[in-house]
Amino acid sequence: MNKKLLGAKEGVYILLILLFFVHQDFWFWDNGSLIMGFIPIGLMYHIGYSIVAAFAWFLAIKYAWPTHLESFSEQGDDPTSTTSEVR
Repeated sequence: MNKKLLGAKEGVYILLILLFFVHQDFWFWDNGSLIMGFIPIGLMYHIGYSIVAAFAWFLAIKYAWPTHLESFSEQGDDPTSTTSEVR
């Protein structure tokens, strides 16, 4: 396996684990600050979090997708199929 792709795959896993831990923003629970005068800071945090999470899932699809599970569709035959065609 290519070392560069292996590193990218591991990086995606680390990013997803990091996102798991920072999802609960307990540090903003008691903060009543407003961003731009009307957006609560907790809401702005989750807006940013959602954008980063969407980008992380894009990276997961690009670099960590299990392509070996879809190889049957490229071959044209489904190796997991239990039915056989009668000719």
